[in-house]
Amino acid sequence: MNGAQHILEAFHRHNIQTVFGYPGGCIMPLYDALVDDVRVEHVLCRHEQGCALAADGYARASGRLGVCIATSGPGATNLITGVANAHRDSIPMLVITGQVPSALIGTDAFQETDVLGMTLGIVKHSYLVESADELPGILDGAMKLAQSGRPGPVWIDIPKDVLLTETTIAPITTPAPPPTACPDLTGAIALLRAARKPLLYSGGGISLAHSEDRFREFSECSELPAVVTLKGIGNPGKYSTHNLGMLGMHGSRAANRAVDECDLLLVIGARLDDRATGKLDGFAPNARTIHIDADAAEFNKLRNSELAIRGDLNAILDELTRALRETPLAINDWRKQCQTWRTTGGFQAADNEEPLAPITGPAFIRQLSRVAPDDTIIACDVGQHQMWVAQHYQFDHPRHHLTSGGLGTMGFGLPAAIGAQFADRQSTVLNVTGDGSFMMNAQELATIRRYSLPVKLIIMDNQCLGMVRQQQELFYNNRESQINLDDNPDFVAMARAFDIPALKIERTDQVRRGIETILAYNGPMLLHVAIAREGNVWPIVKPGGSNKEMIDETRRSAADKKERVA
Repeated sequence: MNGAQHILEAFHRHNIQTVFGYPGGCIMPLYDALVDDVRVEHVLCRHEQGCALAADGYARASGRLGVCIATSGPGATNLITGVANAHRDSIPMLVITGQVPSALIGTDAFQETDVLGMTLGIVKHSYLVESADELPGILDGAMKLAQSGRPGPVWIDIPKDVLLTETTIAPITTPAPPPTACPDLTGAIALLRAARKPLLYSGGGISLAHSEDRFREFSECSELPAVVTLKGIGNPGKYSTHNLGMLGMHGSRAANRAVDECDLLLVIGARLDDRATGKLDGFAPNARTIHIDADAAEFNKLRNSELAIRGDLNAILDELTRALRETPLAINDWRKQCQTWRTTGGFQAADNEEPLAPITGPAFIRQLSRVAPDDTIIACDVGQHQMWVAQHYQFDHPRHHLTSGGLGTMGFGLPAAIGAQFADRQSTVLNVTGDGSFMMNAQELATIRRYSLPVKLIIMDNQCLGMVRQQQELFYNNRESQINLDDNPDFVAMARAFDIPALKIERTDQVRRGIETILAYNGPMLLHVAIAREGNVWPIVKPGGSNKEMIDETRRSAADKKERVA
């Protein structure tokens, strides 16, 4: 076999059945090999960034390795944003690019770029393959590395001549690592028992470790009041009675209040991101910290912990559950206090009741949450709609909520939804997006049409870059700069140009029927939702501020009134 054929054989060994790519000159030997191999489904996206983000969405929704392929030069550089997105959110991904022939590397040849150098900061590891004999071993090692420990993207850059060179070298089989023993949790259990106000804080590491079931068992057994990060939404399930919601910049007042008053923070699979913690010296000021994570680099990076535990999350959760089942925690007063905050300090925006009233973002998302099936997968973009979904949609599983957390990539949602639909052909997949984000990768409508994917698209259109406008209003004296999108195309006509049915709604009395219509349609459909330009995401913490200083609509109105009187 030549190098290209070895790649396909590696896919088969690792049960990779779907890849996302775009052909070009230096990767052409691999595309030639695909002609004779029907075991791999290749999805042709319409932009290399779409390929990377679709592979990302596939991995998030399925828990399996996402794979994207592109050629050298601009093909490789177009992947970079999508790969960085996967890296920031620890998504397992294999990236394969063609490179100019070995003899031309370093000569500024046509479509040559230094992929190895450009990608060092956005991958777990990157390879420039120097000979066909080493390719089989690199492929096997890269696939295992991308999915082990803290997952992430691994990039293999392969010169065209290596893809064409025949070799009989067999892959180097790497023995499976021995099972990780559960670390000694005596100290963690002692800290939990000593605490009067312990709080459970979970993030995206729960689903990355495939620990959803064990986490819920621990949560239900311990009855710890709990908060989640943006990527941890769905960890407790839709019906948890202990979940206070998302914390942080746009978190619930209940969640941020509990963090502020707790005396022990049990952090599991989260990295204490700045959007979650706010100003660090004001974050959980009275709390000791137990930090459990797969990546030791996260320990004491932003906050010192009394106890840092690295190990297999499933084993750790099993042991904690066993210990607390034998002797439950005596924290009833704290539980009651948190339940009171949960009742009064959740996301309180009211539904519209006037039939002819304009549609508001929070009310629309709550209606969507009530109507959509529990197993619906939602891929968001970035902006106000993303936060409304995080606040007001009730997710039953973390893999149902696909969102660009660490990088905040506009244009993520549509290709991620495509990847998720390939990962799960039976589930309902929605791309909830804004008018600004949608235009970033709108070309992927052609991918939906090409593969007859039943992806549903919801564009929440306020004819501006809503989150930027909101921050300019609140923190830049309402000096608007380059946020108007009032020259948007007719999104209904645009969808129909791709043979995708579409409809537009503008009033509250149209919301439920619009949602029910797209969900019932047997195929792709777009719902264009006109929302008010002035709608804001509440509450909000000023960038760099403390979470205890949350601003909500009532406080903002009072401050404006006081300013006008003055």
